[in-house]
Amino acid sequence: MTDSVHRYSACVQWQGADPKAFRQHRYSRAHHWHFDGGLSVPASSSPQIVRLPWSDAHAVDPEEAFVASLSSCHMLFFLDFAARGGGVVERYRDEAWGEMGADELRRVRMLRVRLQPQVSWTEAEPTASDVTRWHHQAHEACFLANSVRCVVEVCGPGGALI
Repeated sequence: MTDSVHRYSACVQWQGADPKAFRQHRYSRAHHWHFDGGLSVPASSSPQIVRLPWSDAHAVDPEEAFVASLSSCHMLFFLDFAARGGGVVERYRDEAWGEMGADELRRVRMLRVRLQPQVSWTEAEPTASDVTRWHHQAHEACFLANSVRCVVEVCGPGGALI
């Protein structure tokens, strides 16, 4: 990566409701995220935050996207470090989760994200210390983990926190 600044963009689009419903907070929170590659993703507030029918339980909510972004960033760096270290990954699956709640100033924010990657190897399985090192390197290199205030935990081989 160079020292230059990179810009990323997304278009978030929502269509309004009738004024009376809007004033009463009875409007749909469903919207779309549009990305430069042409992908459009249905999005909404979380039904845990805004109850149905004003949210869409089938759409991606910002909190889920936050957790998925951290998991994806970690995975991409892990795959790179594993390849550099001689490992050959066959499958990578992460059942990541995040906890949101009030902080010490009573502001609601994401408090913790836990990544729980499970990795399968196509050839000889690397040592647990190699895998742990690659996860640690991935965590240190992940742009997004370096950008957030919440704790980002990574479980290594056997589920132990790295």
